[in-house]
Amino acid sequence: MNKYMAEFIGTFWLVLGGCGSAVLAAGFPELGIGFVGVALAFGLTVLTMAFAIGHISGCHLNPAVSIGLWVGGRFDAKDLVPYIISQVLGGIAAGGILYLIASGQAGFDLAGGFASNGFGEHSPGGYTMTAALITEVVMTAMFLIVIMGAADSRAPAGFAPIAIGLCLTLIHLISIPVTNTSVNPARSTAVAVYVGDWATSQLWLFWVAPIVGAVIGALIYKVMAKES
Repeated sequence: MNKYMAEFIGTFWLVLGGCGSAVLAAGFPELGIGFVGVALAFGLTVLTMAFAIGHISGCHLNPAVSIGLWVGGRFDAKDLVPYIISQVLGGIAAGGILYLIASGQAGFDLAGGFASNGFGEHSPGGYTMTAALITEVVMTAMFLIVIMGAADSRAPAGFAPIAIGLCLTLIHLISIPVTNTSVNPARSTAVAVYVGDWATSQLWLFWVAPIVGAVIGALIYKVMAKES
């Protein structure tokens, strides 16, 4: 149970830190942290948790990552479903805490999106479903390549959390305007369940695309890193 508890807490921190920065701090008049701040916040949640719980659970915090690592031969199938359940529940719990905090401000309205992921009229930049799909697949594939490479036994020891955290920051810097950046079904679900309506109707893309991307990334790394 220690591993599942670690994944719950880690994903809780990712959603509270990442989505919390978007909901509470990004648009604050004159002093808002903006896209760069939100991107950095997501990266910092992974960086800090990788050091805190990496030795307990591996610090996946993401169903797509768990599936990708399983495909890549780095994760036991028996833990796959419990990890995903722990991640989703941890994310939803953080979404609930964030809702309680955000609703303490006069004028708060879930119609603002609550950091949900979306496409079309719900994309921050008005990007199409096709653009969103391509973005999420490619970004998650690259994320898995970095994760598997940084955690490879042949890579410099002790630096994986830094590489992975910075990779997630970079991914957000690229893709926040397109989808508000998911690359993580648990993160998407965590806020979509509170918004409902369009957020839940578009949620399928933010499960399918990251999982497909993770599988592609894991397979690419397996081929690329195979020793002759």
